Amino acid sequence: MAQNQTSAEAVLRPGRAADPVPSPVNTVKSAGQGSSPVQAAQHEGQADAGNHAAENSPAEGEQPGQEQNSSIDNHEENGPAQAQSRQRKLRLMLRQCDRVLLMDFDLLAMTDWPDNYSVAAARRRRDLWLFSALVAATIFLSGLTGFVPAWIAGGGFGAFVIILLLGVPVVRGIYSATPSYLDLLIKRQRMMRDARKHADHLEGSDGLIWQCARMAEFNPALKNTRFSSLLGLSEQKSLPRALSRREHIRLYLIYLLEAEKAYGRVQAAFFEGHQAAIDQGWQTVVAEPEDRT
Repeated sequence: MAQNQTSAEAVLRPGRAADPVPSPVNTVKSAGQGSSPVQAAQHEGQADAGNHAAENSPAEGEQPGQEQNSSIDNHEENGPAQAQSRQRKLRLMLRQCDRVLLMDFDLLAMTDWPDNYSVAAARRRRDLWLFSALVAATIFLSGLTGFVPAWIAGGGFGAFVIILLLGVPVVRGIYSATPSYLDLLIKRQRMMRDARKHADHLEGSDGLIWQCARMAEFNPALKNTRFSSLLGLSEQKSLPRALSRREHIRLYLIYLLEAEKAYGRVQAAFFEGHQAAIDQGWQTVVAEPEDRT
């Protein structure tokens, strides 16, 4: 009897259908519903990480390093082109501003320029000489009219002659090496004329300093607004005629000195780029420029 009951209990009966496999979203939802908020957030982050990994996984038939190789090829193609463009730009700067190396500093600096004190002292000496000559001439003329005795008039005439001789450059050079007022004025005019002639030589037919303005990225001092008038005149090819005062010449010299600094930096950058092109083996960048005509 017991054996019959055991065999009856061991008989398998058909059960219900198997449960479907839950999707990741449903799993997260169920986990969130049946657990604490912290656990639900953890399940949600795991699901997002899995989706992100699936999106970033390489597509079928695509090699993992193919995109990286293509970016390297593009960089290698753009490298020589960019280097060649930069070298061409630097070479143009050097060609347009190379006349700055012909600058004569002493000629434009006017180190021997007569200062205002020397000119004022020479003018006082000239005024004293003129006054003495005028007094002697007055005494002599007064003697001719009989207003003063004849011997005084004769002495006035002799003094007048001596004063006139002292004003002659040859005679004045015997007793004094100090330049006269006229000599200082002539020296100033001569130095201004030489400086303007040198500026005309530097500017040439195309102008110089306005072409050097493109080197401002290597020397920001070239962007100073005090040089704007000089740049405009240089571009109009009328700068040498406008240099009528010493202050103009000094401002022009300051700009040339700043341009010379920028030229040296551009030259150094060009040689560095040339050496880098040689190291990389970029023959198109290393090619020598054409001869100037």
